[in-house]
Amino acid sequence: MPDPLLDKLSGELTPEGHKLPVRIYFEDTDFSGVVYHARYLHFFERGRSDFLRLKGVHHNKLQEGVYGEPLFFVVKGMTLDFVQAARIDDVVHVTTKIESIKGVRVLMKQIIERENQLIATAEVSVVMINEKGRPKRLPEALTQALT
Repeated sequence: MPDPLLDKLSGELTPEGHKLPVRIYFEDTDFSGVVYHARYLHFFERGRSDFLRLKGVHHNKLQEGVYGEPLFFVVKGMTLDFVQAARIDDVVHVTTKIESIKGVRVLMKQIIERENQLIATAEVSVVMINEKGRPKRLPEALTQALT
């Protein structure tokens, strides 16, 4: 049975993709109250994970082999651009959208904004692999779920 509170924690699907609110806590910042640069990777990861979750793609189900064999998403590459700083107590929004799906690769674009001010961007290349670490084409049902 769906849990409305848990659904809210995962953000929301939008016509463009997915939007996740994230509050900036003390643990996310350096001594000056500015978000430490590596923490943005965590925020982007949460956005991608919750996007997949709301699309019905669960990492544990992939691992269990629901598409014929155990499958895993791994980040192949990422390009980041830091535009301005987020600070302690800010609420930022992580937007995630799929740019393309080709064979084993999913290209995603992500942005972090605070009140419509751009904070950071990421272009993320994710590939699907099997449990032996070999690239695998996304199953058609999975491609359909993501588009």
